[in-house]
Amino acid sequence: MKFSAALLVASLAAAVDAFSVQHATTRVGTEMYARQPIMAGNWKMNPSTEADALNLSTGFVALLNEMEDTCAVDESEGCTEVVLFPPFPFISKVRDVVGPHGISVGSQQIYYEDKGAFTGSVAASMVKSVGCEYVLCGHSERRTMFGDSDVNINAKVRKTLEFGMKPILCVGETKDEFDLGITKEVCAMQVSKDLAGVAKEQMKDVVIACKLQLCCGIYCFYPVIIIIETTLAVLDEPVWAIGTGLVCGNNEANEIHKFIRTVLEKMYDKEVAESTRIQYGGSVTPDSVDGLMAMSDIDGCLVGGASLFADKFARIVNFKKQ
Repeated sequence: MKFSAALLVASLAAAVDAFSVQHATTRVGTEMYARQPIMAGNWKMNPSTEADALNLSTGFVALLNEMEDTCAVDESEGCTEVVLFPPFPFISKVRDVVGPHGISVGSQQIYYEDKGAFTGSVAASMVKSVGCEYVLCGHSERRTMFGDSDVNINAKVRKTLEFGMKPILCVGETKDEFDLGITKEVCAMQVSKDLAGVAKEQMKDVVIACKLQLCCGIYCFYPVIIIIETTLAVLDEPVWAIGTGLVCGNNEANEIHKFIRTVLEKMYDKEVAESTRIQYGGSVTPDSVDGLMAMSDIDGCLVGGASLFADKFARIVNFKKQ
């Protein structure tokens, strides 16, 4: 399921600078690998009620339909895939709203067992049965707040694939790890451990989301709770950064994405490294998305706080060509 958005495919015969949209199509030797952009909205534990969730999804769809550079379901080259991750109780009804417009829904997480006495957990079969096409695995909040280990995350990735769904594997360092200057080492370790046992043939269904601590030289990805229109919203930025639109520098983010491709190449081969989609996960805003999506190795965004506002997320999905 795909949503068409503005995307300029650069000529493969010409040299492309760092601010082009080279990420659309990459040549490796004599082979070409198209990386379809993917925008995902992670609602986390928001909004408060089913009615609010339906209003948000309805408003989002309406805005996309009004935009000149978007269209309904479109399988043609250059379309942007869109995925929403509502809380569990809202998944089915949100899917009913957005599904006919080509938007997929996903589960914010699963447990790796098929069934049993695991109070509060959900199985892959359960979320698959209500229409989920994607599953978030290893989100930073699951790692740090709920103690998800790489062993467990790897089991969730493999279970997601087993049930015919697509994992979005989230990787990234903590503040302490950033302070130690081991961002690349942490990302390499997580990618290697979390994809253990995943075959090359399965990698076509894997998306990686890279969430970085550096925000224009300042840390910006620790959750805080603020009041927005009487709704509690968890945003990945500190109080002083709310509304500023500060994100990791485009070139810095792109370099980490390139590094992750070198890890994938060592684990698999050049084909997997260049064809795997890697999202930027952070405080993405309508003001920052165009620059991020102009980078050669950024193939989309995993959006938190901004996805709770129909107009902001619609603009992010409808990023502008550069």
